Amino acid sequence: MADQAVQAPAPKARPGIFSSPPLRRFLRNRMAVVGLVIITLLVLVAVFAPVISPAPPAAQNLRERLQPPSAEHWFGTDEYGRSVFSRVVYGARVSLLTGTIPVLVAGIIGTLLGLLAGYFRGWLDNVLMRIMDVLLAFPSILLALAIVGALGPGLTNAVIAVAIVSIPEYARIVRSVVLGTREEEFVQAASAVGVRTPRKLFLHILPSAMGPLSVQASLGVGFAILSLAGLSFLGLGIQPPAADWGEMLNRGRRFLPDSNWLLIYPGLAISLTVLGFNLLGDGIRDALDPRD
Repeated sequence: MADQAVQAPAPKARPGIFSSPPLRRFLRNRMAVVGLVIITLLVLVAVFAPVISPAPPAAQNLRERLQPPSAEHWFGTDEYGRSVFSRVVYGARVSLLTGTIPVLVAGIIGTLLGLLAGYFRGWLDNVLMRIMDVLLAFPSILLALAIVGALGPGLTNAVIAVAIVSIPEYARIVRSVVLGTREEEFVQAASAVGVRTPRKLFLHILPSAMGPLSVQASLGVGFAILSLAGLSFLGLGIQPPAADWGEMLNRGRRFLPDSNWLLIYPGLAISLTVLGFNLLGDGIRDALDPRD
């Protein structure tokens, strides 16, 4: 009797990237997808700004000053004859840059402070968290105004101010996660086998905070863009002749109501960008919610 070959069971196919439950929940959320589309379009506009723009953002033509929107000038022209469309397109670059840098700086500093406060606790926790409470006691925009007023107007100082006022949010999020994770069995096992504290913090505890941090970061970019536009509107952020949506609003308000396109298009750009990041943040939060 011939030996029957025993066939090994075929290995199961590894689940694809689109089969993970959080990603499926995110893709089912229509508003989150809308936010992702808005941000993707914004990034494409910023990357391909030289191709999209009909003219350099600082190119002046006084003969065509304050022209309304037309087939030649889609968004009209400003008081110097510059294309509003070109300035809005190049302003996307400034907004993405100034919205991302404060979030990165605040995220890194706040994460480090939250790790130290939550893990070591005691007097270090009390000192760091009381400093965070002092920063949170002031409205964010007023504190940013005070910092920029002390440092002086300019893009760099405005970015520093927005980053400083954003630090407490990240510190408190990470601290709360560390307080709940430091007593878990896998952390205790790492301590028992002699894992050093820095490795334990960054490789064992910090990954548990990546979900809440990603939600806060996506919402924080929208806040940073809105705050920096507000500072530029007040003359404390990016300075002319750079193309910035907040600075465009500041200059355009002097020509109301006759030249309202000077405010409509940069205002819409700010609103859509902030809306996109807020929808994305809400979608990430809902996708990572373990109760769903």
